[in-house]
Amino acid sequence: MKKFLNDATTFVDEMLEGIYRAHPQVTHVADDKRCLVVARPKAGKVGIATGGGSGHLPLFLGYVGEGMLDGCAVGGVFQSPSADQMHEVTKYIDQGAGVLYIYGNYTGDIINFDMAAELADLDGIRVMQVVGNDDVASSVVGEEHKRRGVAGIFFVYKAAGAAAAEGLSLDEVARIADKARLNTRTMGVALSSCVVPEVGHATFSIGVDEMEIGMGIHGEPGISRTKLAPADAVVDEMMERIFAEQALGTGDEVAVLVNGLGGTPKEELYILFRRVSQLIEGRGAKVKHVWIGEFATSMEMAGASISVLKLDAELDRLVAAPAHTPFFTHVPG
Repeated sequence: MKKFLNDATTFVDEMLEGIYRAHPQVTHVADDKRCLVVARPKAGKVGIATGGGSGHLPLFLGYVGEGMLDGCAVGGVFQSPSADQMHEVTKYIDQGAGVLYIYGNYTGDIINFDMAAELADLDGIRVMQVVGNDDVASSVVGEEHKRRGVAGIFFVYKAAGAAAAEGLSLDEVARIADKARLNTRTMGVALSSCVVPEVGHATFSIGVDEMEIGMGIHGEPGISRTKLAPADAVVDEMMERIFAEQALGTGDEVAVLVNGLGGTPKEELYILFRRVSQLIEGRGAKVKHVWIGEFATSMEMAGASISVLKLDAELDRLVAAPAHTPFFTHVPG
């Protein structure tokens, strides 16, 4: 293991201290660095909170800010935050309009967010929940409730955050978040493993000439392991599964996210997007919004994921709205 760290046991908290020193627009509550919130919540606005394990920056922590999220609780690397941590975040960001939880479909997160919602209810705080499940590789059609939440949750954050910034009610913000969830599909591919600091060795083994289609962001098994193929062939296989669930045709518009998993150069991500856009345009549809870079990583894992959000007029407006967080800024136009 080669990493810039002092002690594996303090990895997460020292990372968080660095974030607070670099970005004064966020702070923490309950004397717990793992309860990150906006420094100045907006009165009367629906609060939006997320959470999950560390090791995925900028996912979770990086999207707390203007036009997106208001708070986030994180656990250790690939570990869920506690219900108490999520409850502390909820209490802080509630400004009288209620709080929406948006998080990925993982058992530990579901259990702890449910418990946090129950605690918030005892405080008189209304909480609604939307659980991201965009990973088409992790279960079949008809059993979408079993699917993992991966990089496509970015679109759910973006749409819901813009809706809350417009002053919409909790029910409306939750409706929009759920619509973004239902219209997002993601497919990933991994080329290498990653190292959890406290473990000290690779999470799994994969050959230098192999790739795994559909692998999860914690190293969960994919749907096939084969020899590494040319970039276009890899994208073709990934997009075939997305197209099977998104009937794109003439006049349709989409937003595309090509996400690096932590160890993939941006040059390679643009090669992947080149083919994604060719395939979408070949169906008569239009790529209207594009984001390329690292949005949901898995430590230093080499690989990428492709997320496609099918737009309507409402989602188009909200995805295009301005946002500014420590790790993400979007200016329309």
